[in-house]
Amino acid sequence: MIKRRKTYSFTVVIEKDEDGYFAYCPELQGCYTQGETFEEVMENARDAVKLHIEDRLANNEDIHSSEVVTVSTVKVAV
Repeated sequence: MIKRRKTYSFTVVIEKDEDGYFAYCPELQGCYTQGETFEEVMENARDAVKLHIEDRLANNEDIHSSEVVTVSTVKVAV
C-alpha cells in the first residue's frame, strides 16, 4: 500500500543583506536558514520547513499552516 503524503503551505520571509539572504518561517518558531543567493535560500527554506515538519510529526505535535497570508508595506515619515 502506498502512503499518501500531505502537502503543507507556509509563509517564508526572505531578507537580503550584505552577507546574502536570510529566510524564516513565522508559523514555525525556530525554523530559519540562509543562503548566498535567492535560489539557494529558497531551496534551503524548503529543506528547513520539511525537516521541521518531519520532526513535529515524529513527536506527535500539531501542524498548523496559514490559509491566508497578507504582506504589506508601511511608509513612515520621520
